[in-house]
Amino acid sequence: MAFRLSTAICGAVMTLAFSSVAMAQGEIDAPQSDAVVIVASGAAIIGAASMYNPYRPGYREGGVNTASGERYDSSEWAAAIKTNLRNEFGGVQYGARPKYALVEGAGKKAIIKINDVGPLTPGRIIDFNERTMRYFDPSLRRGVIDGVKVTPLFGDDWTPGPVVA
Repeated sequence: MAFRLSTAICGAVMTLAFSSVAMAQGEIDAPQSDAVVIVASGAAIIGAASMYNPYRPGYREGGVNTASGERYDSSEWAAAIKTNLRNEFGGVQYGARPKYALVEGAGKKAIIKINDVGPLTPGRIIDFNERTMRYFDPSLRRGVIDGVKVTPLFGDDWTPGPVVA
């Protein structure tokens, strides 16, 4: 009897432990659903995307702090939008919570945190950080991705990363 009880308790503890780990992992890596994104989106903007990284040499790179006050992090799903599009995203400004956008291009979709603005090259509407650019252009050889669709998302509770259909 004692053996059965201890086995049952051990099984329950293991189930709880594994389900907690699975739930935590799902919260970190779970892609958003297309249906959820469509419901919570604004008007789309179409243009070209490029990449920026203030830690790499280049005369047009900004500092390591973004417009929202966060430090640039090449491992996040983040980007900078063109300065004149700031209001389309509810205002990206110092100390404010970052904004989010659904970005579609090169046959892929992702939710990206918009935490910076900048005077981008004419024709470009968004500058991806390195992780985001590697998702859309794994080799980083294209440099510019044309025909990118950027749709502002309402609210601030989005999980950045790939979107599944």
